[in-house]
Amino acid sequence: MTKKLFGKTPEGVEVYLYTIENGNGMKAEIINYGGTVVSLYVPDRDGRLTDVVLGCDNLENYNNSPYFGAIIGRHANRIENAVFELNGREYRLAKNDGNNHLHGGIKGFDKVVWDVTGHSGNTLKLHYLSRDGEEGYPGNLDVTVTYTITDDNGLHIDYKAQADADTMVNLTNHSYFNLSGHSAGDILKHQLKINADKFTVNNEECIPTGEIISVEGTPLDFRDFKPVEPGLMSDNIHIKCGNGYDHNFVLNISGEEPGFAAELFDPASQRRMKVYTTKPGVQFYSGNYLTDQIIGKGGVRYNKWSGLCLETQFFPNAMKHKHFPSPVLKAGELYHHVTIYKFE
Repeated sequence: MTKKLFGKTPEGVEVYLYTIENGNGMKAEIINYGGTVVSLYVPDRDGRLTDVVLGCDNLENYNNSPYFGAIIGRHANRIENAVFELNGREYRLAKNDGNNHLHGGIKGFDKVVWDVTGHSGNTLKLHYLSRDGEEGYPGNLDVTVTYTITDDNGLHIDYKAQADADTMVNLTNHSYFNLSGHSAGDILKHQLKINADKFTVNNEECIPTGEIISVEGTPLDFRDFKPVEPGLMSDNIHIKCGNGYDHNFVLNISGEEPGFAAELFDPASQRRMKVYTTKPGVQFYSGNYLTDQIIGKGGVRYNKWSGLCLETQFFPNAMKHKHFPSPVLKAGELYHHVTIYKFE
């Protein structure tokens, strides 16, 4: 259990790097700015530890990063035209992704300093109070996120939230994984399996249209393991809309307990990562907009497809499509979801 100064915000607030680990050597380094997973060291088949998430060495670079490892909120993913209606009232949000709202706005949960309310050998507990009207969202929202490294080499993320007024909540973690190592190049040879028979169709702005269709016969059919590369290189309309994979998959799980969502395998290192969640969807994003302008850990320049994300979530744009699972949190009710990234 360690803690060290990572940097200061422009306002002079100190940000710390916290280490949590298990007895097998697996460890995570997390800063309380954005609740960001900076590093995640996991063993390969020979027990060698490698950092398998993209990240930065300093706070300044995180201000310009594409959400590396951060907690995303209040609402992960996109909201069409940056507007939603709740209880007959219209709420307007920041347009920070073209004409749309993305990942909580201009200053979402990824760009705030969280309070540390617990830190032990294998656990870090973070707290943030999002005030009524922050980024346009209604209600005061009290949020707790707990990271735990378990003895079976799992990174457990436990999300809890309560509000004093009806609001909308959809929390996730935006880690970019490369199981060969954060500086190893691209993830094209990684093999992926997703426990989903269907996905939500996107328009040209990566916004779900409301249509849910079968993965059968499309590059989004990951019901059995297959490499990421062939689909990325296809001229399929669904791939073209996202400039690669940037799609929400409808998971075949109940949501009552963490169910199997996806599995990622790297033939080079033989590392395997299984994802379990209580959320109804997972966004597979293949790092299509990463560029060498992003300076990563150790001065590494991350390029397109240097890492991929498996973001567990409510479906994007769900307030517009009432047949999607609802991200509405009623006043006084408990929002509680769990996601597990387990390494083998």
